[in-house]
Amino acid sequence: MSSVLYDAQGPRAKRRNVLLTVVFVVAVAALLWWVIGTLKDKGQLEWALWQPFVHTEAWSTYIWPGLQNTLKAAALAVIIAMPLGAVLGIARLSDHVWVRVPAAVVVEFFRSIPVLVLMIFGLALFAEYTNVTSDDRPLYAVVTGLVLYNASVLAEIVRAGILSLPKGQSEAAMAIGLRKGQLMRLVLLPQAVTAMLPAIVSQLVVIVKDTALGGAVLTYSELLSSANTMSGYYGANVIASFTVVAVIFIALNFALTSFASWLERRLRRAKKSTGAVVGANDAEIAGTAGTGAGGTV
Repeated sequence: MSSVLYDAQGPRAKRRNVLLTVVFVVAVAALLWWVIGTLKDKGQLEWALWQPFVHTEAWSTYIWPGLQNTLKAAALAVIIAMPLGAVLGIARLSDHVWVRVPAAVVVEFFRSIPVLVLMIFGLALFAEYTNVTSDDRPLYAVVTGLVLYNASVLAEIVRAGILSLPKGQSEAAMAIGLRKGQLMRLVLLPQAVTAMLPAIVSQLVVIVKDTALGGAVLTYSELLSSANTMSGYYGANVIASFTVVAVIFIALNFALTSFASWLERRLRRAKKSTGAVVGANDAEIAGTAGTGAGGTV
């Protein structure tokens, strides 16, 4: 079946695609076979290295506390970064220069700095100028770095989502007398949310993964740093520990993206199903009704 953007494949193209698919599958299978064989030769597939993960001690002592700290830092960062990013994104669209320019400077500044550098600066600032205890500083620093960086990225997502809407939406709202604040709150943001949702969820996944930077550098006891401690305690089973942690991260982020996909579909269905249903007996042609040619005036 052909279309404007796609031409139907001919017999040669179909054969070529099948051949490339077979070659790719064989190459991936060969790579997996080599990886598994190498791990087996190195003794990394021995049951003694994987056995701790079938008992509750490893989960209750290392994995679950680390996962709790990961979720705590990510949740705090999301709760703060999302409204802050929305405010900065809307501020960048302001008609007032004194609002638009400072917001643009803040967004571009923090978006250009690596999140790890922001975490390190945050740790130093909390140690030097606040009374935050040494036990809480890593959490504060991780959340601060994640908020500053991701709020600036979310601000650009919000700005792009609003600008992607047709100009007719704004013109029609202003034509009926809505003010700029009402236009943004009642017309633009509700429509832009659905368009922005995939990008927002992608950024939320980034927040969850970037919590691992706090464990690697700031001694924050999140999930990845717990894997280091766990592998040392159970006889240097590094491959097994990091494999389990990787699976947990994959499951966590997959659940997040699946929920976002479900929410996006629900929002789209809700928008399609809104509006009153007018029956045939209630419908009336304005022109004929006005002239008395038909219907009841």
